[in-house]
Amino acid sequence: MKLLTHQEHLAGPVPTDVLELGNEADPRSLNLADVARIDLHFPKFTDGRAYSQAFLLRRRLGFQGELRATGDVLIDQLVQMQRSGFDSAVLREDQDMAHAKRQFDRFAAFYQGDAVMVQPHFAATQSAV
Repeated sequence: MKLLTHQEHLAGPVPTDVLELGNEADPRSLNLADVARIDLHFPKFTDGRAYSQAFLLRRRLGFQGELRATGDVLIDQLVQMQRSGFDSAVLREDQDMAHAKRQFDRFAAFYQGDAVMVQPHFAATQSAV
């Protein structure tokens, strides 16, 4: 997962193929044909609607572009964001980038499947035998 500072996210003009999706929007009602990136917003770290939108976009709608988490993004959320289908996240300004990058080293694998690795761990290891 690519991690961005708030300044990096705001640098330069917003490309025309980027869609900023509000929490109340239903991704199923959108035409995603020319969209390269979708920014999903976390108004508060306790608001999980963007996780559901990301999972829906990846698994049910097959969106292959970049999913970016914006808003109140904390280090503790990053691993779950990645598992839900996010490619990048814009950290809240008070979050430490070096500490954030270490989060991914803490959890090398998961037993259950997710938006990225659909097969559960036991099924993947059985097929390798």
